[in-house]
Amino acid sequence: MVGILTDTSASIPEPLACKLGIEIVPYYIHRGLETLRDMVDARPAEFAEWLREATKLPTTSHPNPGDYLIGLRNLAQRAREIVVLTMTSKGSGAYQSCLAAVDLFKQQFADVRVEVVDTLQVAMSHGWAAIEAARAVLDGLGFEEVAQRAREVARQGMMIQTADTLRYLYMGGRIGRAKHLVGSLLNIKPLIGMEDGIIIALGTARSRLKAYRRMVELMQQRVGESARIKIAFTHVAALEQLETLRAMVAAHFECVETIVTDLSPVLAVHSGPGTVGVSFFPT
Repeated sequence: MVGILTDTSASIPEPLACKLGIEIVPYYIHRGLETLRDMVDARPAEFAEWLREATKLPTTSHPNPGDYLIGLRNLAQRAREIVVLTMTSKGSGAYQSCLAAVDLFKQQFADVRVEVVDTLQVAMSHGWAAIEAARAVLDGLGFEEVAQRAREVARQGMMIQTADTLRYLYMGGRIGRAKHLVGSLLNIKPLIGMEDGIIIALGTARSRLKAYRRMVELMQQRVGESARIKIAFTHVAALEQLETLRAMVAAHFECVETIVTDLSPVLAVHSGPGTVGVSFFPT
């Protein structure tokens, strides 16, 4: 049997990860003197409420080799082959950390095969690759086929996200020299995506509704009107707003599977409450 290992930044709903047997290791959030484990000590709803009042953003860090080593050892109890998926190596050190863990792991479990897949994705575009890999395992596919399925879904995936405000980008130092514009720009809705493993700007909108319309247009450009897709809607304390986008997407695409999930707190730090996103791939 093939085991699947990934991390909390994938934002996979916990019941689904449990059902599919996906092993999850946590990212970290450093808040003052506290170190919180993503999705363990920092839970989405409570963390979003804290973010609303925050005057200084916490910092974040990827799992260390020891975290991945624990996950690998756990899987080795039931699997002789393991596929590990990390978020983009161009935005996190998780991939390199995981490779270091595999080297240590091999010293103790030389007979266990391990493949580390750099998804070049983030959030549920990373998560979908792990989910579909786990389903491939359940369908009886072999090690190489499972790893290939993970890469294929990651390659086909697209993530689009819009924040409700630029406030958290500003607090995190990501607006740079435009600080003098912050007062007038806080209500602008930025749209971001992922290209070749790097977060890119996809434009801005003057209202939440216009941002959602633009997201649908970008989806149409990627896969075409009425395309069959699997889609995940991610949000940060924005379930009501998400339903508006969900209805708009449903009017233009054949959604053969839909997942609604919280964006993990380690990612929510950078965009804040009100964030809504989509992660999808054609099927």
